[in-house]
Amino acid sequence: MNISYNWLKKYIDFDLTPDEVAAALTSTGLETGSVEEVESIRGGLRGIVIGKVLTCVEHPNSDHLHITTVDLGDGEATQIVCGAPNVAAGQTVVVATVGTTLYGAEGEEFQIKKSKIRGVESFGMICAEDEIGVGNSHDGIIVIAEDVKPGTPAAEYFGLTSDYVLEVDLTPNRIDAASHYGVARDLGAWLSCHAKPGNLTRPSVEAFAIEAPEGGVKVRVDNTEACPRYSGVTITGVTVKESPKWLQDLLSAVGLRPINNIVDITNYLLHAMGQPLHCFDVDKIAGGEVIVRNAEQGAKFVTLDGVEHTLDSRDLMICNTREPMCIAGVFGGLDSGVTESTTSVFLESAYFNPTSVRKTARRHGLNTDSSFRFERGVDPNNTTYVLHLAALMVKELAGGTITGPEIDIYPSVIEPAEVTLDFDYATRLVGKHIPSDTMIAILKSLEMEIMTAGEKDVTVKVPTYRVDVTRPCDVVEDILRIYGYNNVEISSTVHSSLSYKSREDEENSLRDLISEQLCGEGFNEILNNSLTREAYYADLEQMSADHCVRLLNPLSNDLNVMRQTLLFGGLESASHNINRRESDLLMYEFGNVYIFNPEAKGNPEAVLAPYRQHSRLGIWMSGLLRQPSWARSAAEVTFYDLKAVVANILRRLGISASEIKYTTSANEIYAAGLDISTRSGKQIGSLGILAKKILNKADIKQAVMYAELDWNTLVGLSVKKKVTFAALPKTQAVKRDLALLLDKNITMERVEATVRASEKRLLKDISLFDVYEGKNLPEGKKSYAITLTLQDDEKTLQDKQIEAVMSKVITNLTKQLGAELR
Repeated sequence: MNISYNWLKKYIDFDLTPDEVAAALTSTGLETGSVEEVESIRGGLRGIVIGKVLTCVEHPNSDHLHITTVDLGDGEATQIVCGAPNVAAGQTVVVATVGTTLYGAEGEEFQIKKSKIRGVESFGMICAEDEIGVGNSHDGIIVIAEDVKPGTPAAEYFGLTSDYVLEVDLTPNRIDAASHYGVARDLGAWLSCHAKPGNLTRPSVEAFAIEAPEGGVKVRVDNTEACPRYSGVTITGVTVKESPKWLQDLLSAVGLRPINNIVDITNYLLHAMGQPLHCFDVDKIAGGEVIVRNAEQGAKFVTLDGVEHTLDSRDLMICNTREPMCIAGVFGGLDSGVTESTTSVFLESAYFNPTSVRKTARRHGLNTDSSFRFERGVDPNNTTYVLHLAALMVKELAGGTITGPEIDIYPSVIEPAEVTLDFDYATRLVGKHIPSDTMIAILKSLEMEIMTAGEKDVTVKVPTYRVDVTRPCDVVEDILRIYGYNNVEISSTVHSSLSYKSREDEENSLRDLISEQLCGEGFNEILNNSLTREAYYADLEQMSADHCVRLLNPLSNDLNVMRQTLLFGGLESASHNINRRESDLLMYEFGNVYIFNPEAKGNPEAVLAPYRQHSRLGIWMSGLLRQPSWARSAAEVTFYDLKAVVANILRRLGISASEIKYTTSANEIYAAGLDISTRSGKQIGSLGILAKKILNKADIKQAVMYAELDWNTLVGLSVKKKVTFAALPKTQAVKRDLALLLDKNITMERVEATVRASEKRLLKDISLFDVYEGKNLPEGKKSYAITLTLQDDEKTLQDKQIEAVMSKVITNLTKQLGAELR
């Protein structure tokens, strides 16, 4: 959320710089990401000064140019060639000096340089309104009527001030800080706690009064559960026009586009006080009555953005006697808003049930500033105050008469929560003794009402603006964030307990081990959201959308299910990097996946039976594995590079190659892939080249290799392995090569299995060093060249032993695989 530094000063006096304010807010839990300077005029009129035209003569080589000398306050006469028809001696003008950068309407830049214009030197430019951004006129130069001292900065003359925008990241529980006054309240508490000057001031509404008792809009609330409080007032005789500059500047600073004075007031107070408002044209309220009711099932409604929505009977609507005008707390309708022809308005300030607003907003895929606040819980006891403030602003900026009666339908008052805080409990929880008077002072600065205060505890009424503070621990958290987490010293005493290493400890150790290995190989670890979009699974069969764990109240359509695989989160990360010209990617992620089995649903005694959670390791490789250089060419990532990475992981976990079986994968996510399992059939994972239809989901054009391993299974296999050692062999290994002619459908995995089954004691390793298909081979055949490594750890192998092993291997290859020696 954007917070204006100048706007903040409307509610609290302080002498902190913008960066100091950002640091203070961050310490209170309102993390401030950035501080940016905002200029109402681009460039801030730097280099532009007020000058006095001393002389003005016609240019000898032009019929429209003039040669002037101008006093710029430096004691010298500066020569400037000017083409404006209204330039004359004695005028006070605005001058852009040499080196000044001017900005055009389309954002183009133009730097003022020393130049010759038709043979006459010119050292600056006398400016028109549109050339410096203070107006739109280009009929002639700006002529200032007042006698302003030459050399006066134009920014000073035009009253130009800079503002700073602080980007505050709100956590979901801190909706009370979704306004400038809310942020000022926290800042004021921090200033008070740290003995710095600061006085929080809330705008007064004492001047509010009903001026005409009759003629206002009537209101009826049919659903008080979804709308616990509805306030409103009618103002007649208003004039809709452009807002004053100060209001436009504040709205622009926080990223809002000024529209007209009425709409701008509602937007201003939304960001000022955190209370959403809505404004209706009274002439468009059929029957002169506002009715708050649920929508009719299937009814059509067009919102302000021109999009038609099909309403649900659970949607709360603001209606007139004929039709809906607004989706309550979410979005206004196309035909009920304020226009330039509006003469009477009805201001709405309400409190809508957060759950109702959230569900309606998700159903229609809408996310507005109003719904953002309503669905997190605005202050129900602040509606009339902001309503009165809005009415006074309308009178000030648009004129009109406040017409009665004032509406405030509030059948069940929402009372502040009462919490009793034990001081000893606070000390134990914080880990430091904070004096009780300091805690009470902090609570008062946060507008909490002290009911009773004793030596051991204090009872407070928590204002309804803090919807998340209901327990003593919540109150302690509020105290601590203002007091300062950094002010709680780390104890010199360490309290620890010894325990046996658990399965979770072993899993974490193995995770760290593999992370270190992958990082050593050049991989980067990524961490993605467990929530993802259902659309990823829409056209998949093996991971169909039916097996997604759905959220009851999703944050958005892009985060409406739990992920079944780590794949798509990694592809989003890959796409993000590729779009920023970082296309050579080695990434891995440890994370959980979530699967729903609809067939297991329906047993009331086992509600969680359909749901499963698994821990996975995902690996993504794409682009170049090695950059080109003078010594060697570039190397692009291949399927075999990924397989080597996976094999290294298994080896590091103590799982030998002889225990693993690779089979061709039928998984639809791969264009070509392998399933990985143990010899006993336990599934470990899969790896392969991702199919184009999968890459298209993330708009990726380059090839991506992907592996996903079942981390729970790997841990289970690894923890069974015992660390052993053996002395180095006393003998040398013997290597023998075989060139085999095989059918094309015979895989190396089958060859290796046959060889290992033929000799288990002396065979140490088998590797493939050549594959050939094509010319000089029979149709349907291929050639494998393999190396067998034989070794006896205790004595040197004799030729007869070696020949016996090789003979047995060749015989089994011939019988079982139909191999022929080449």
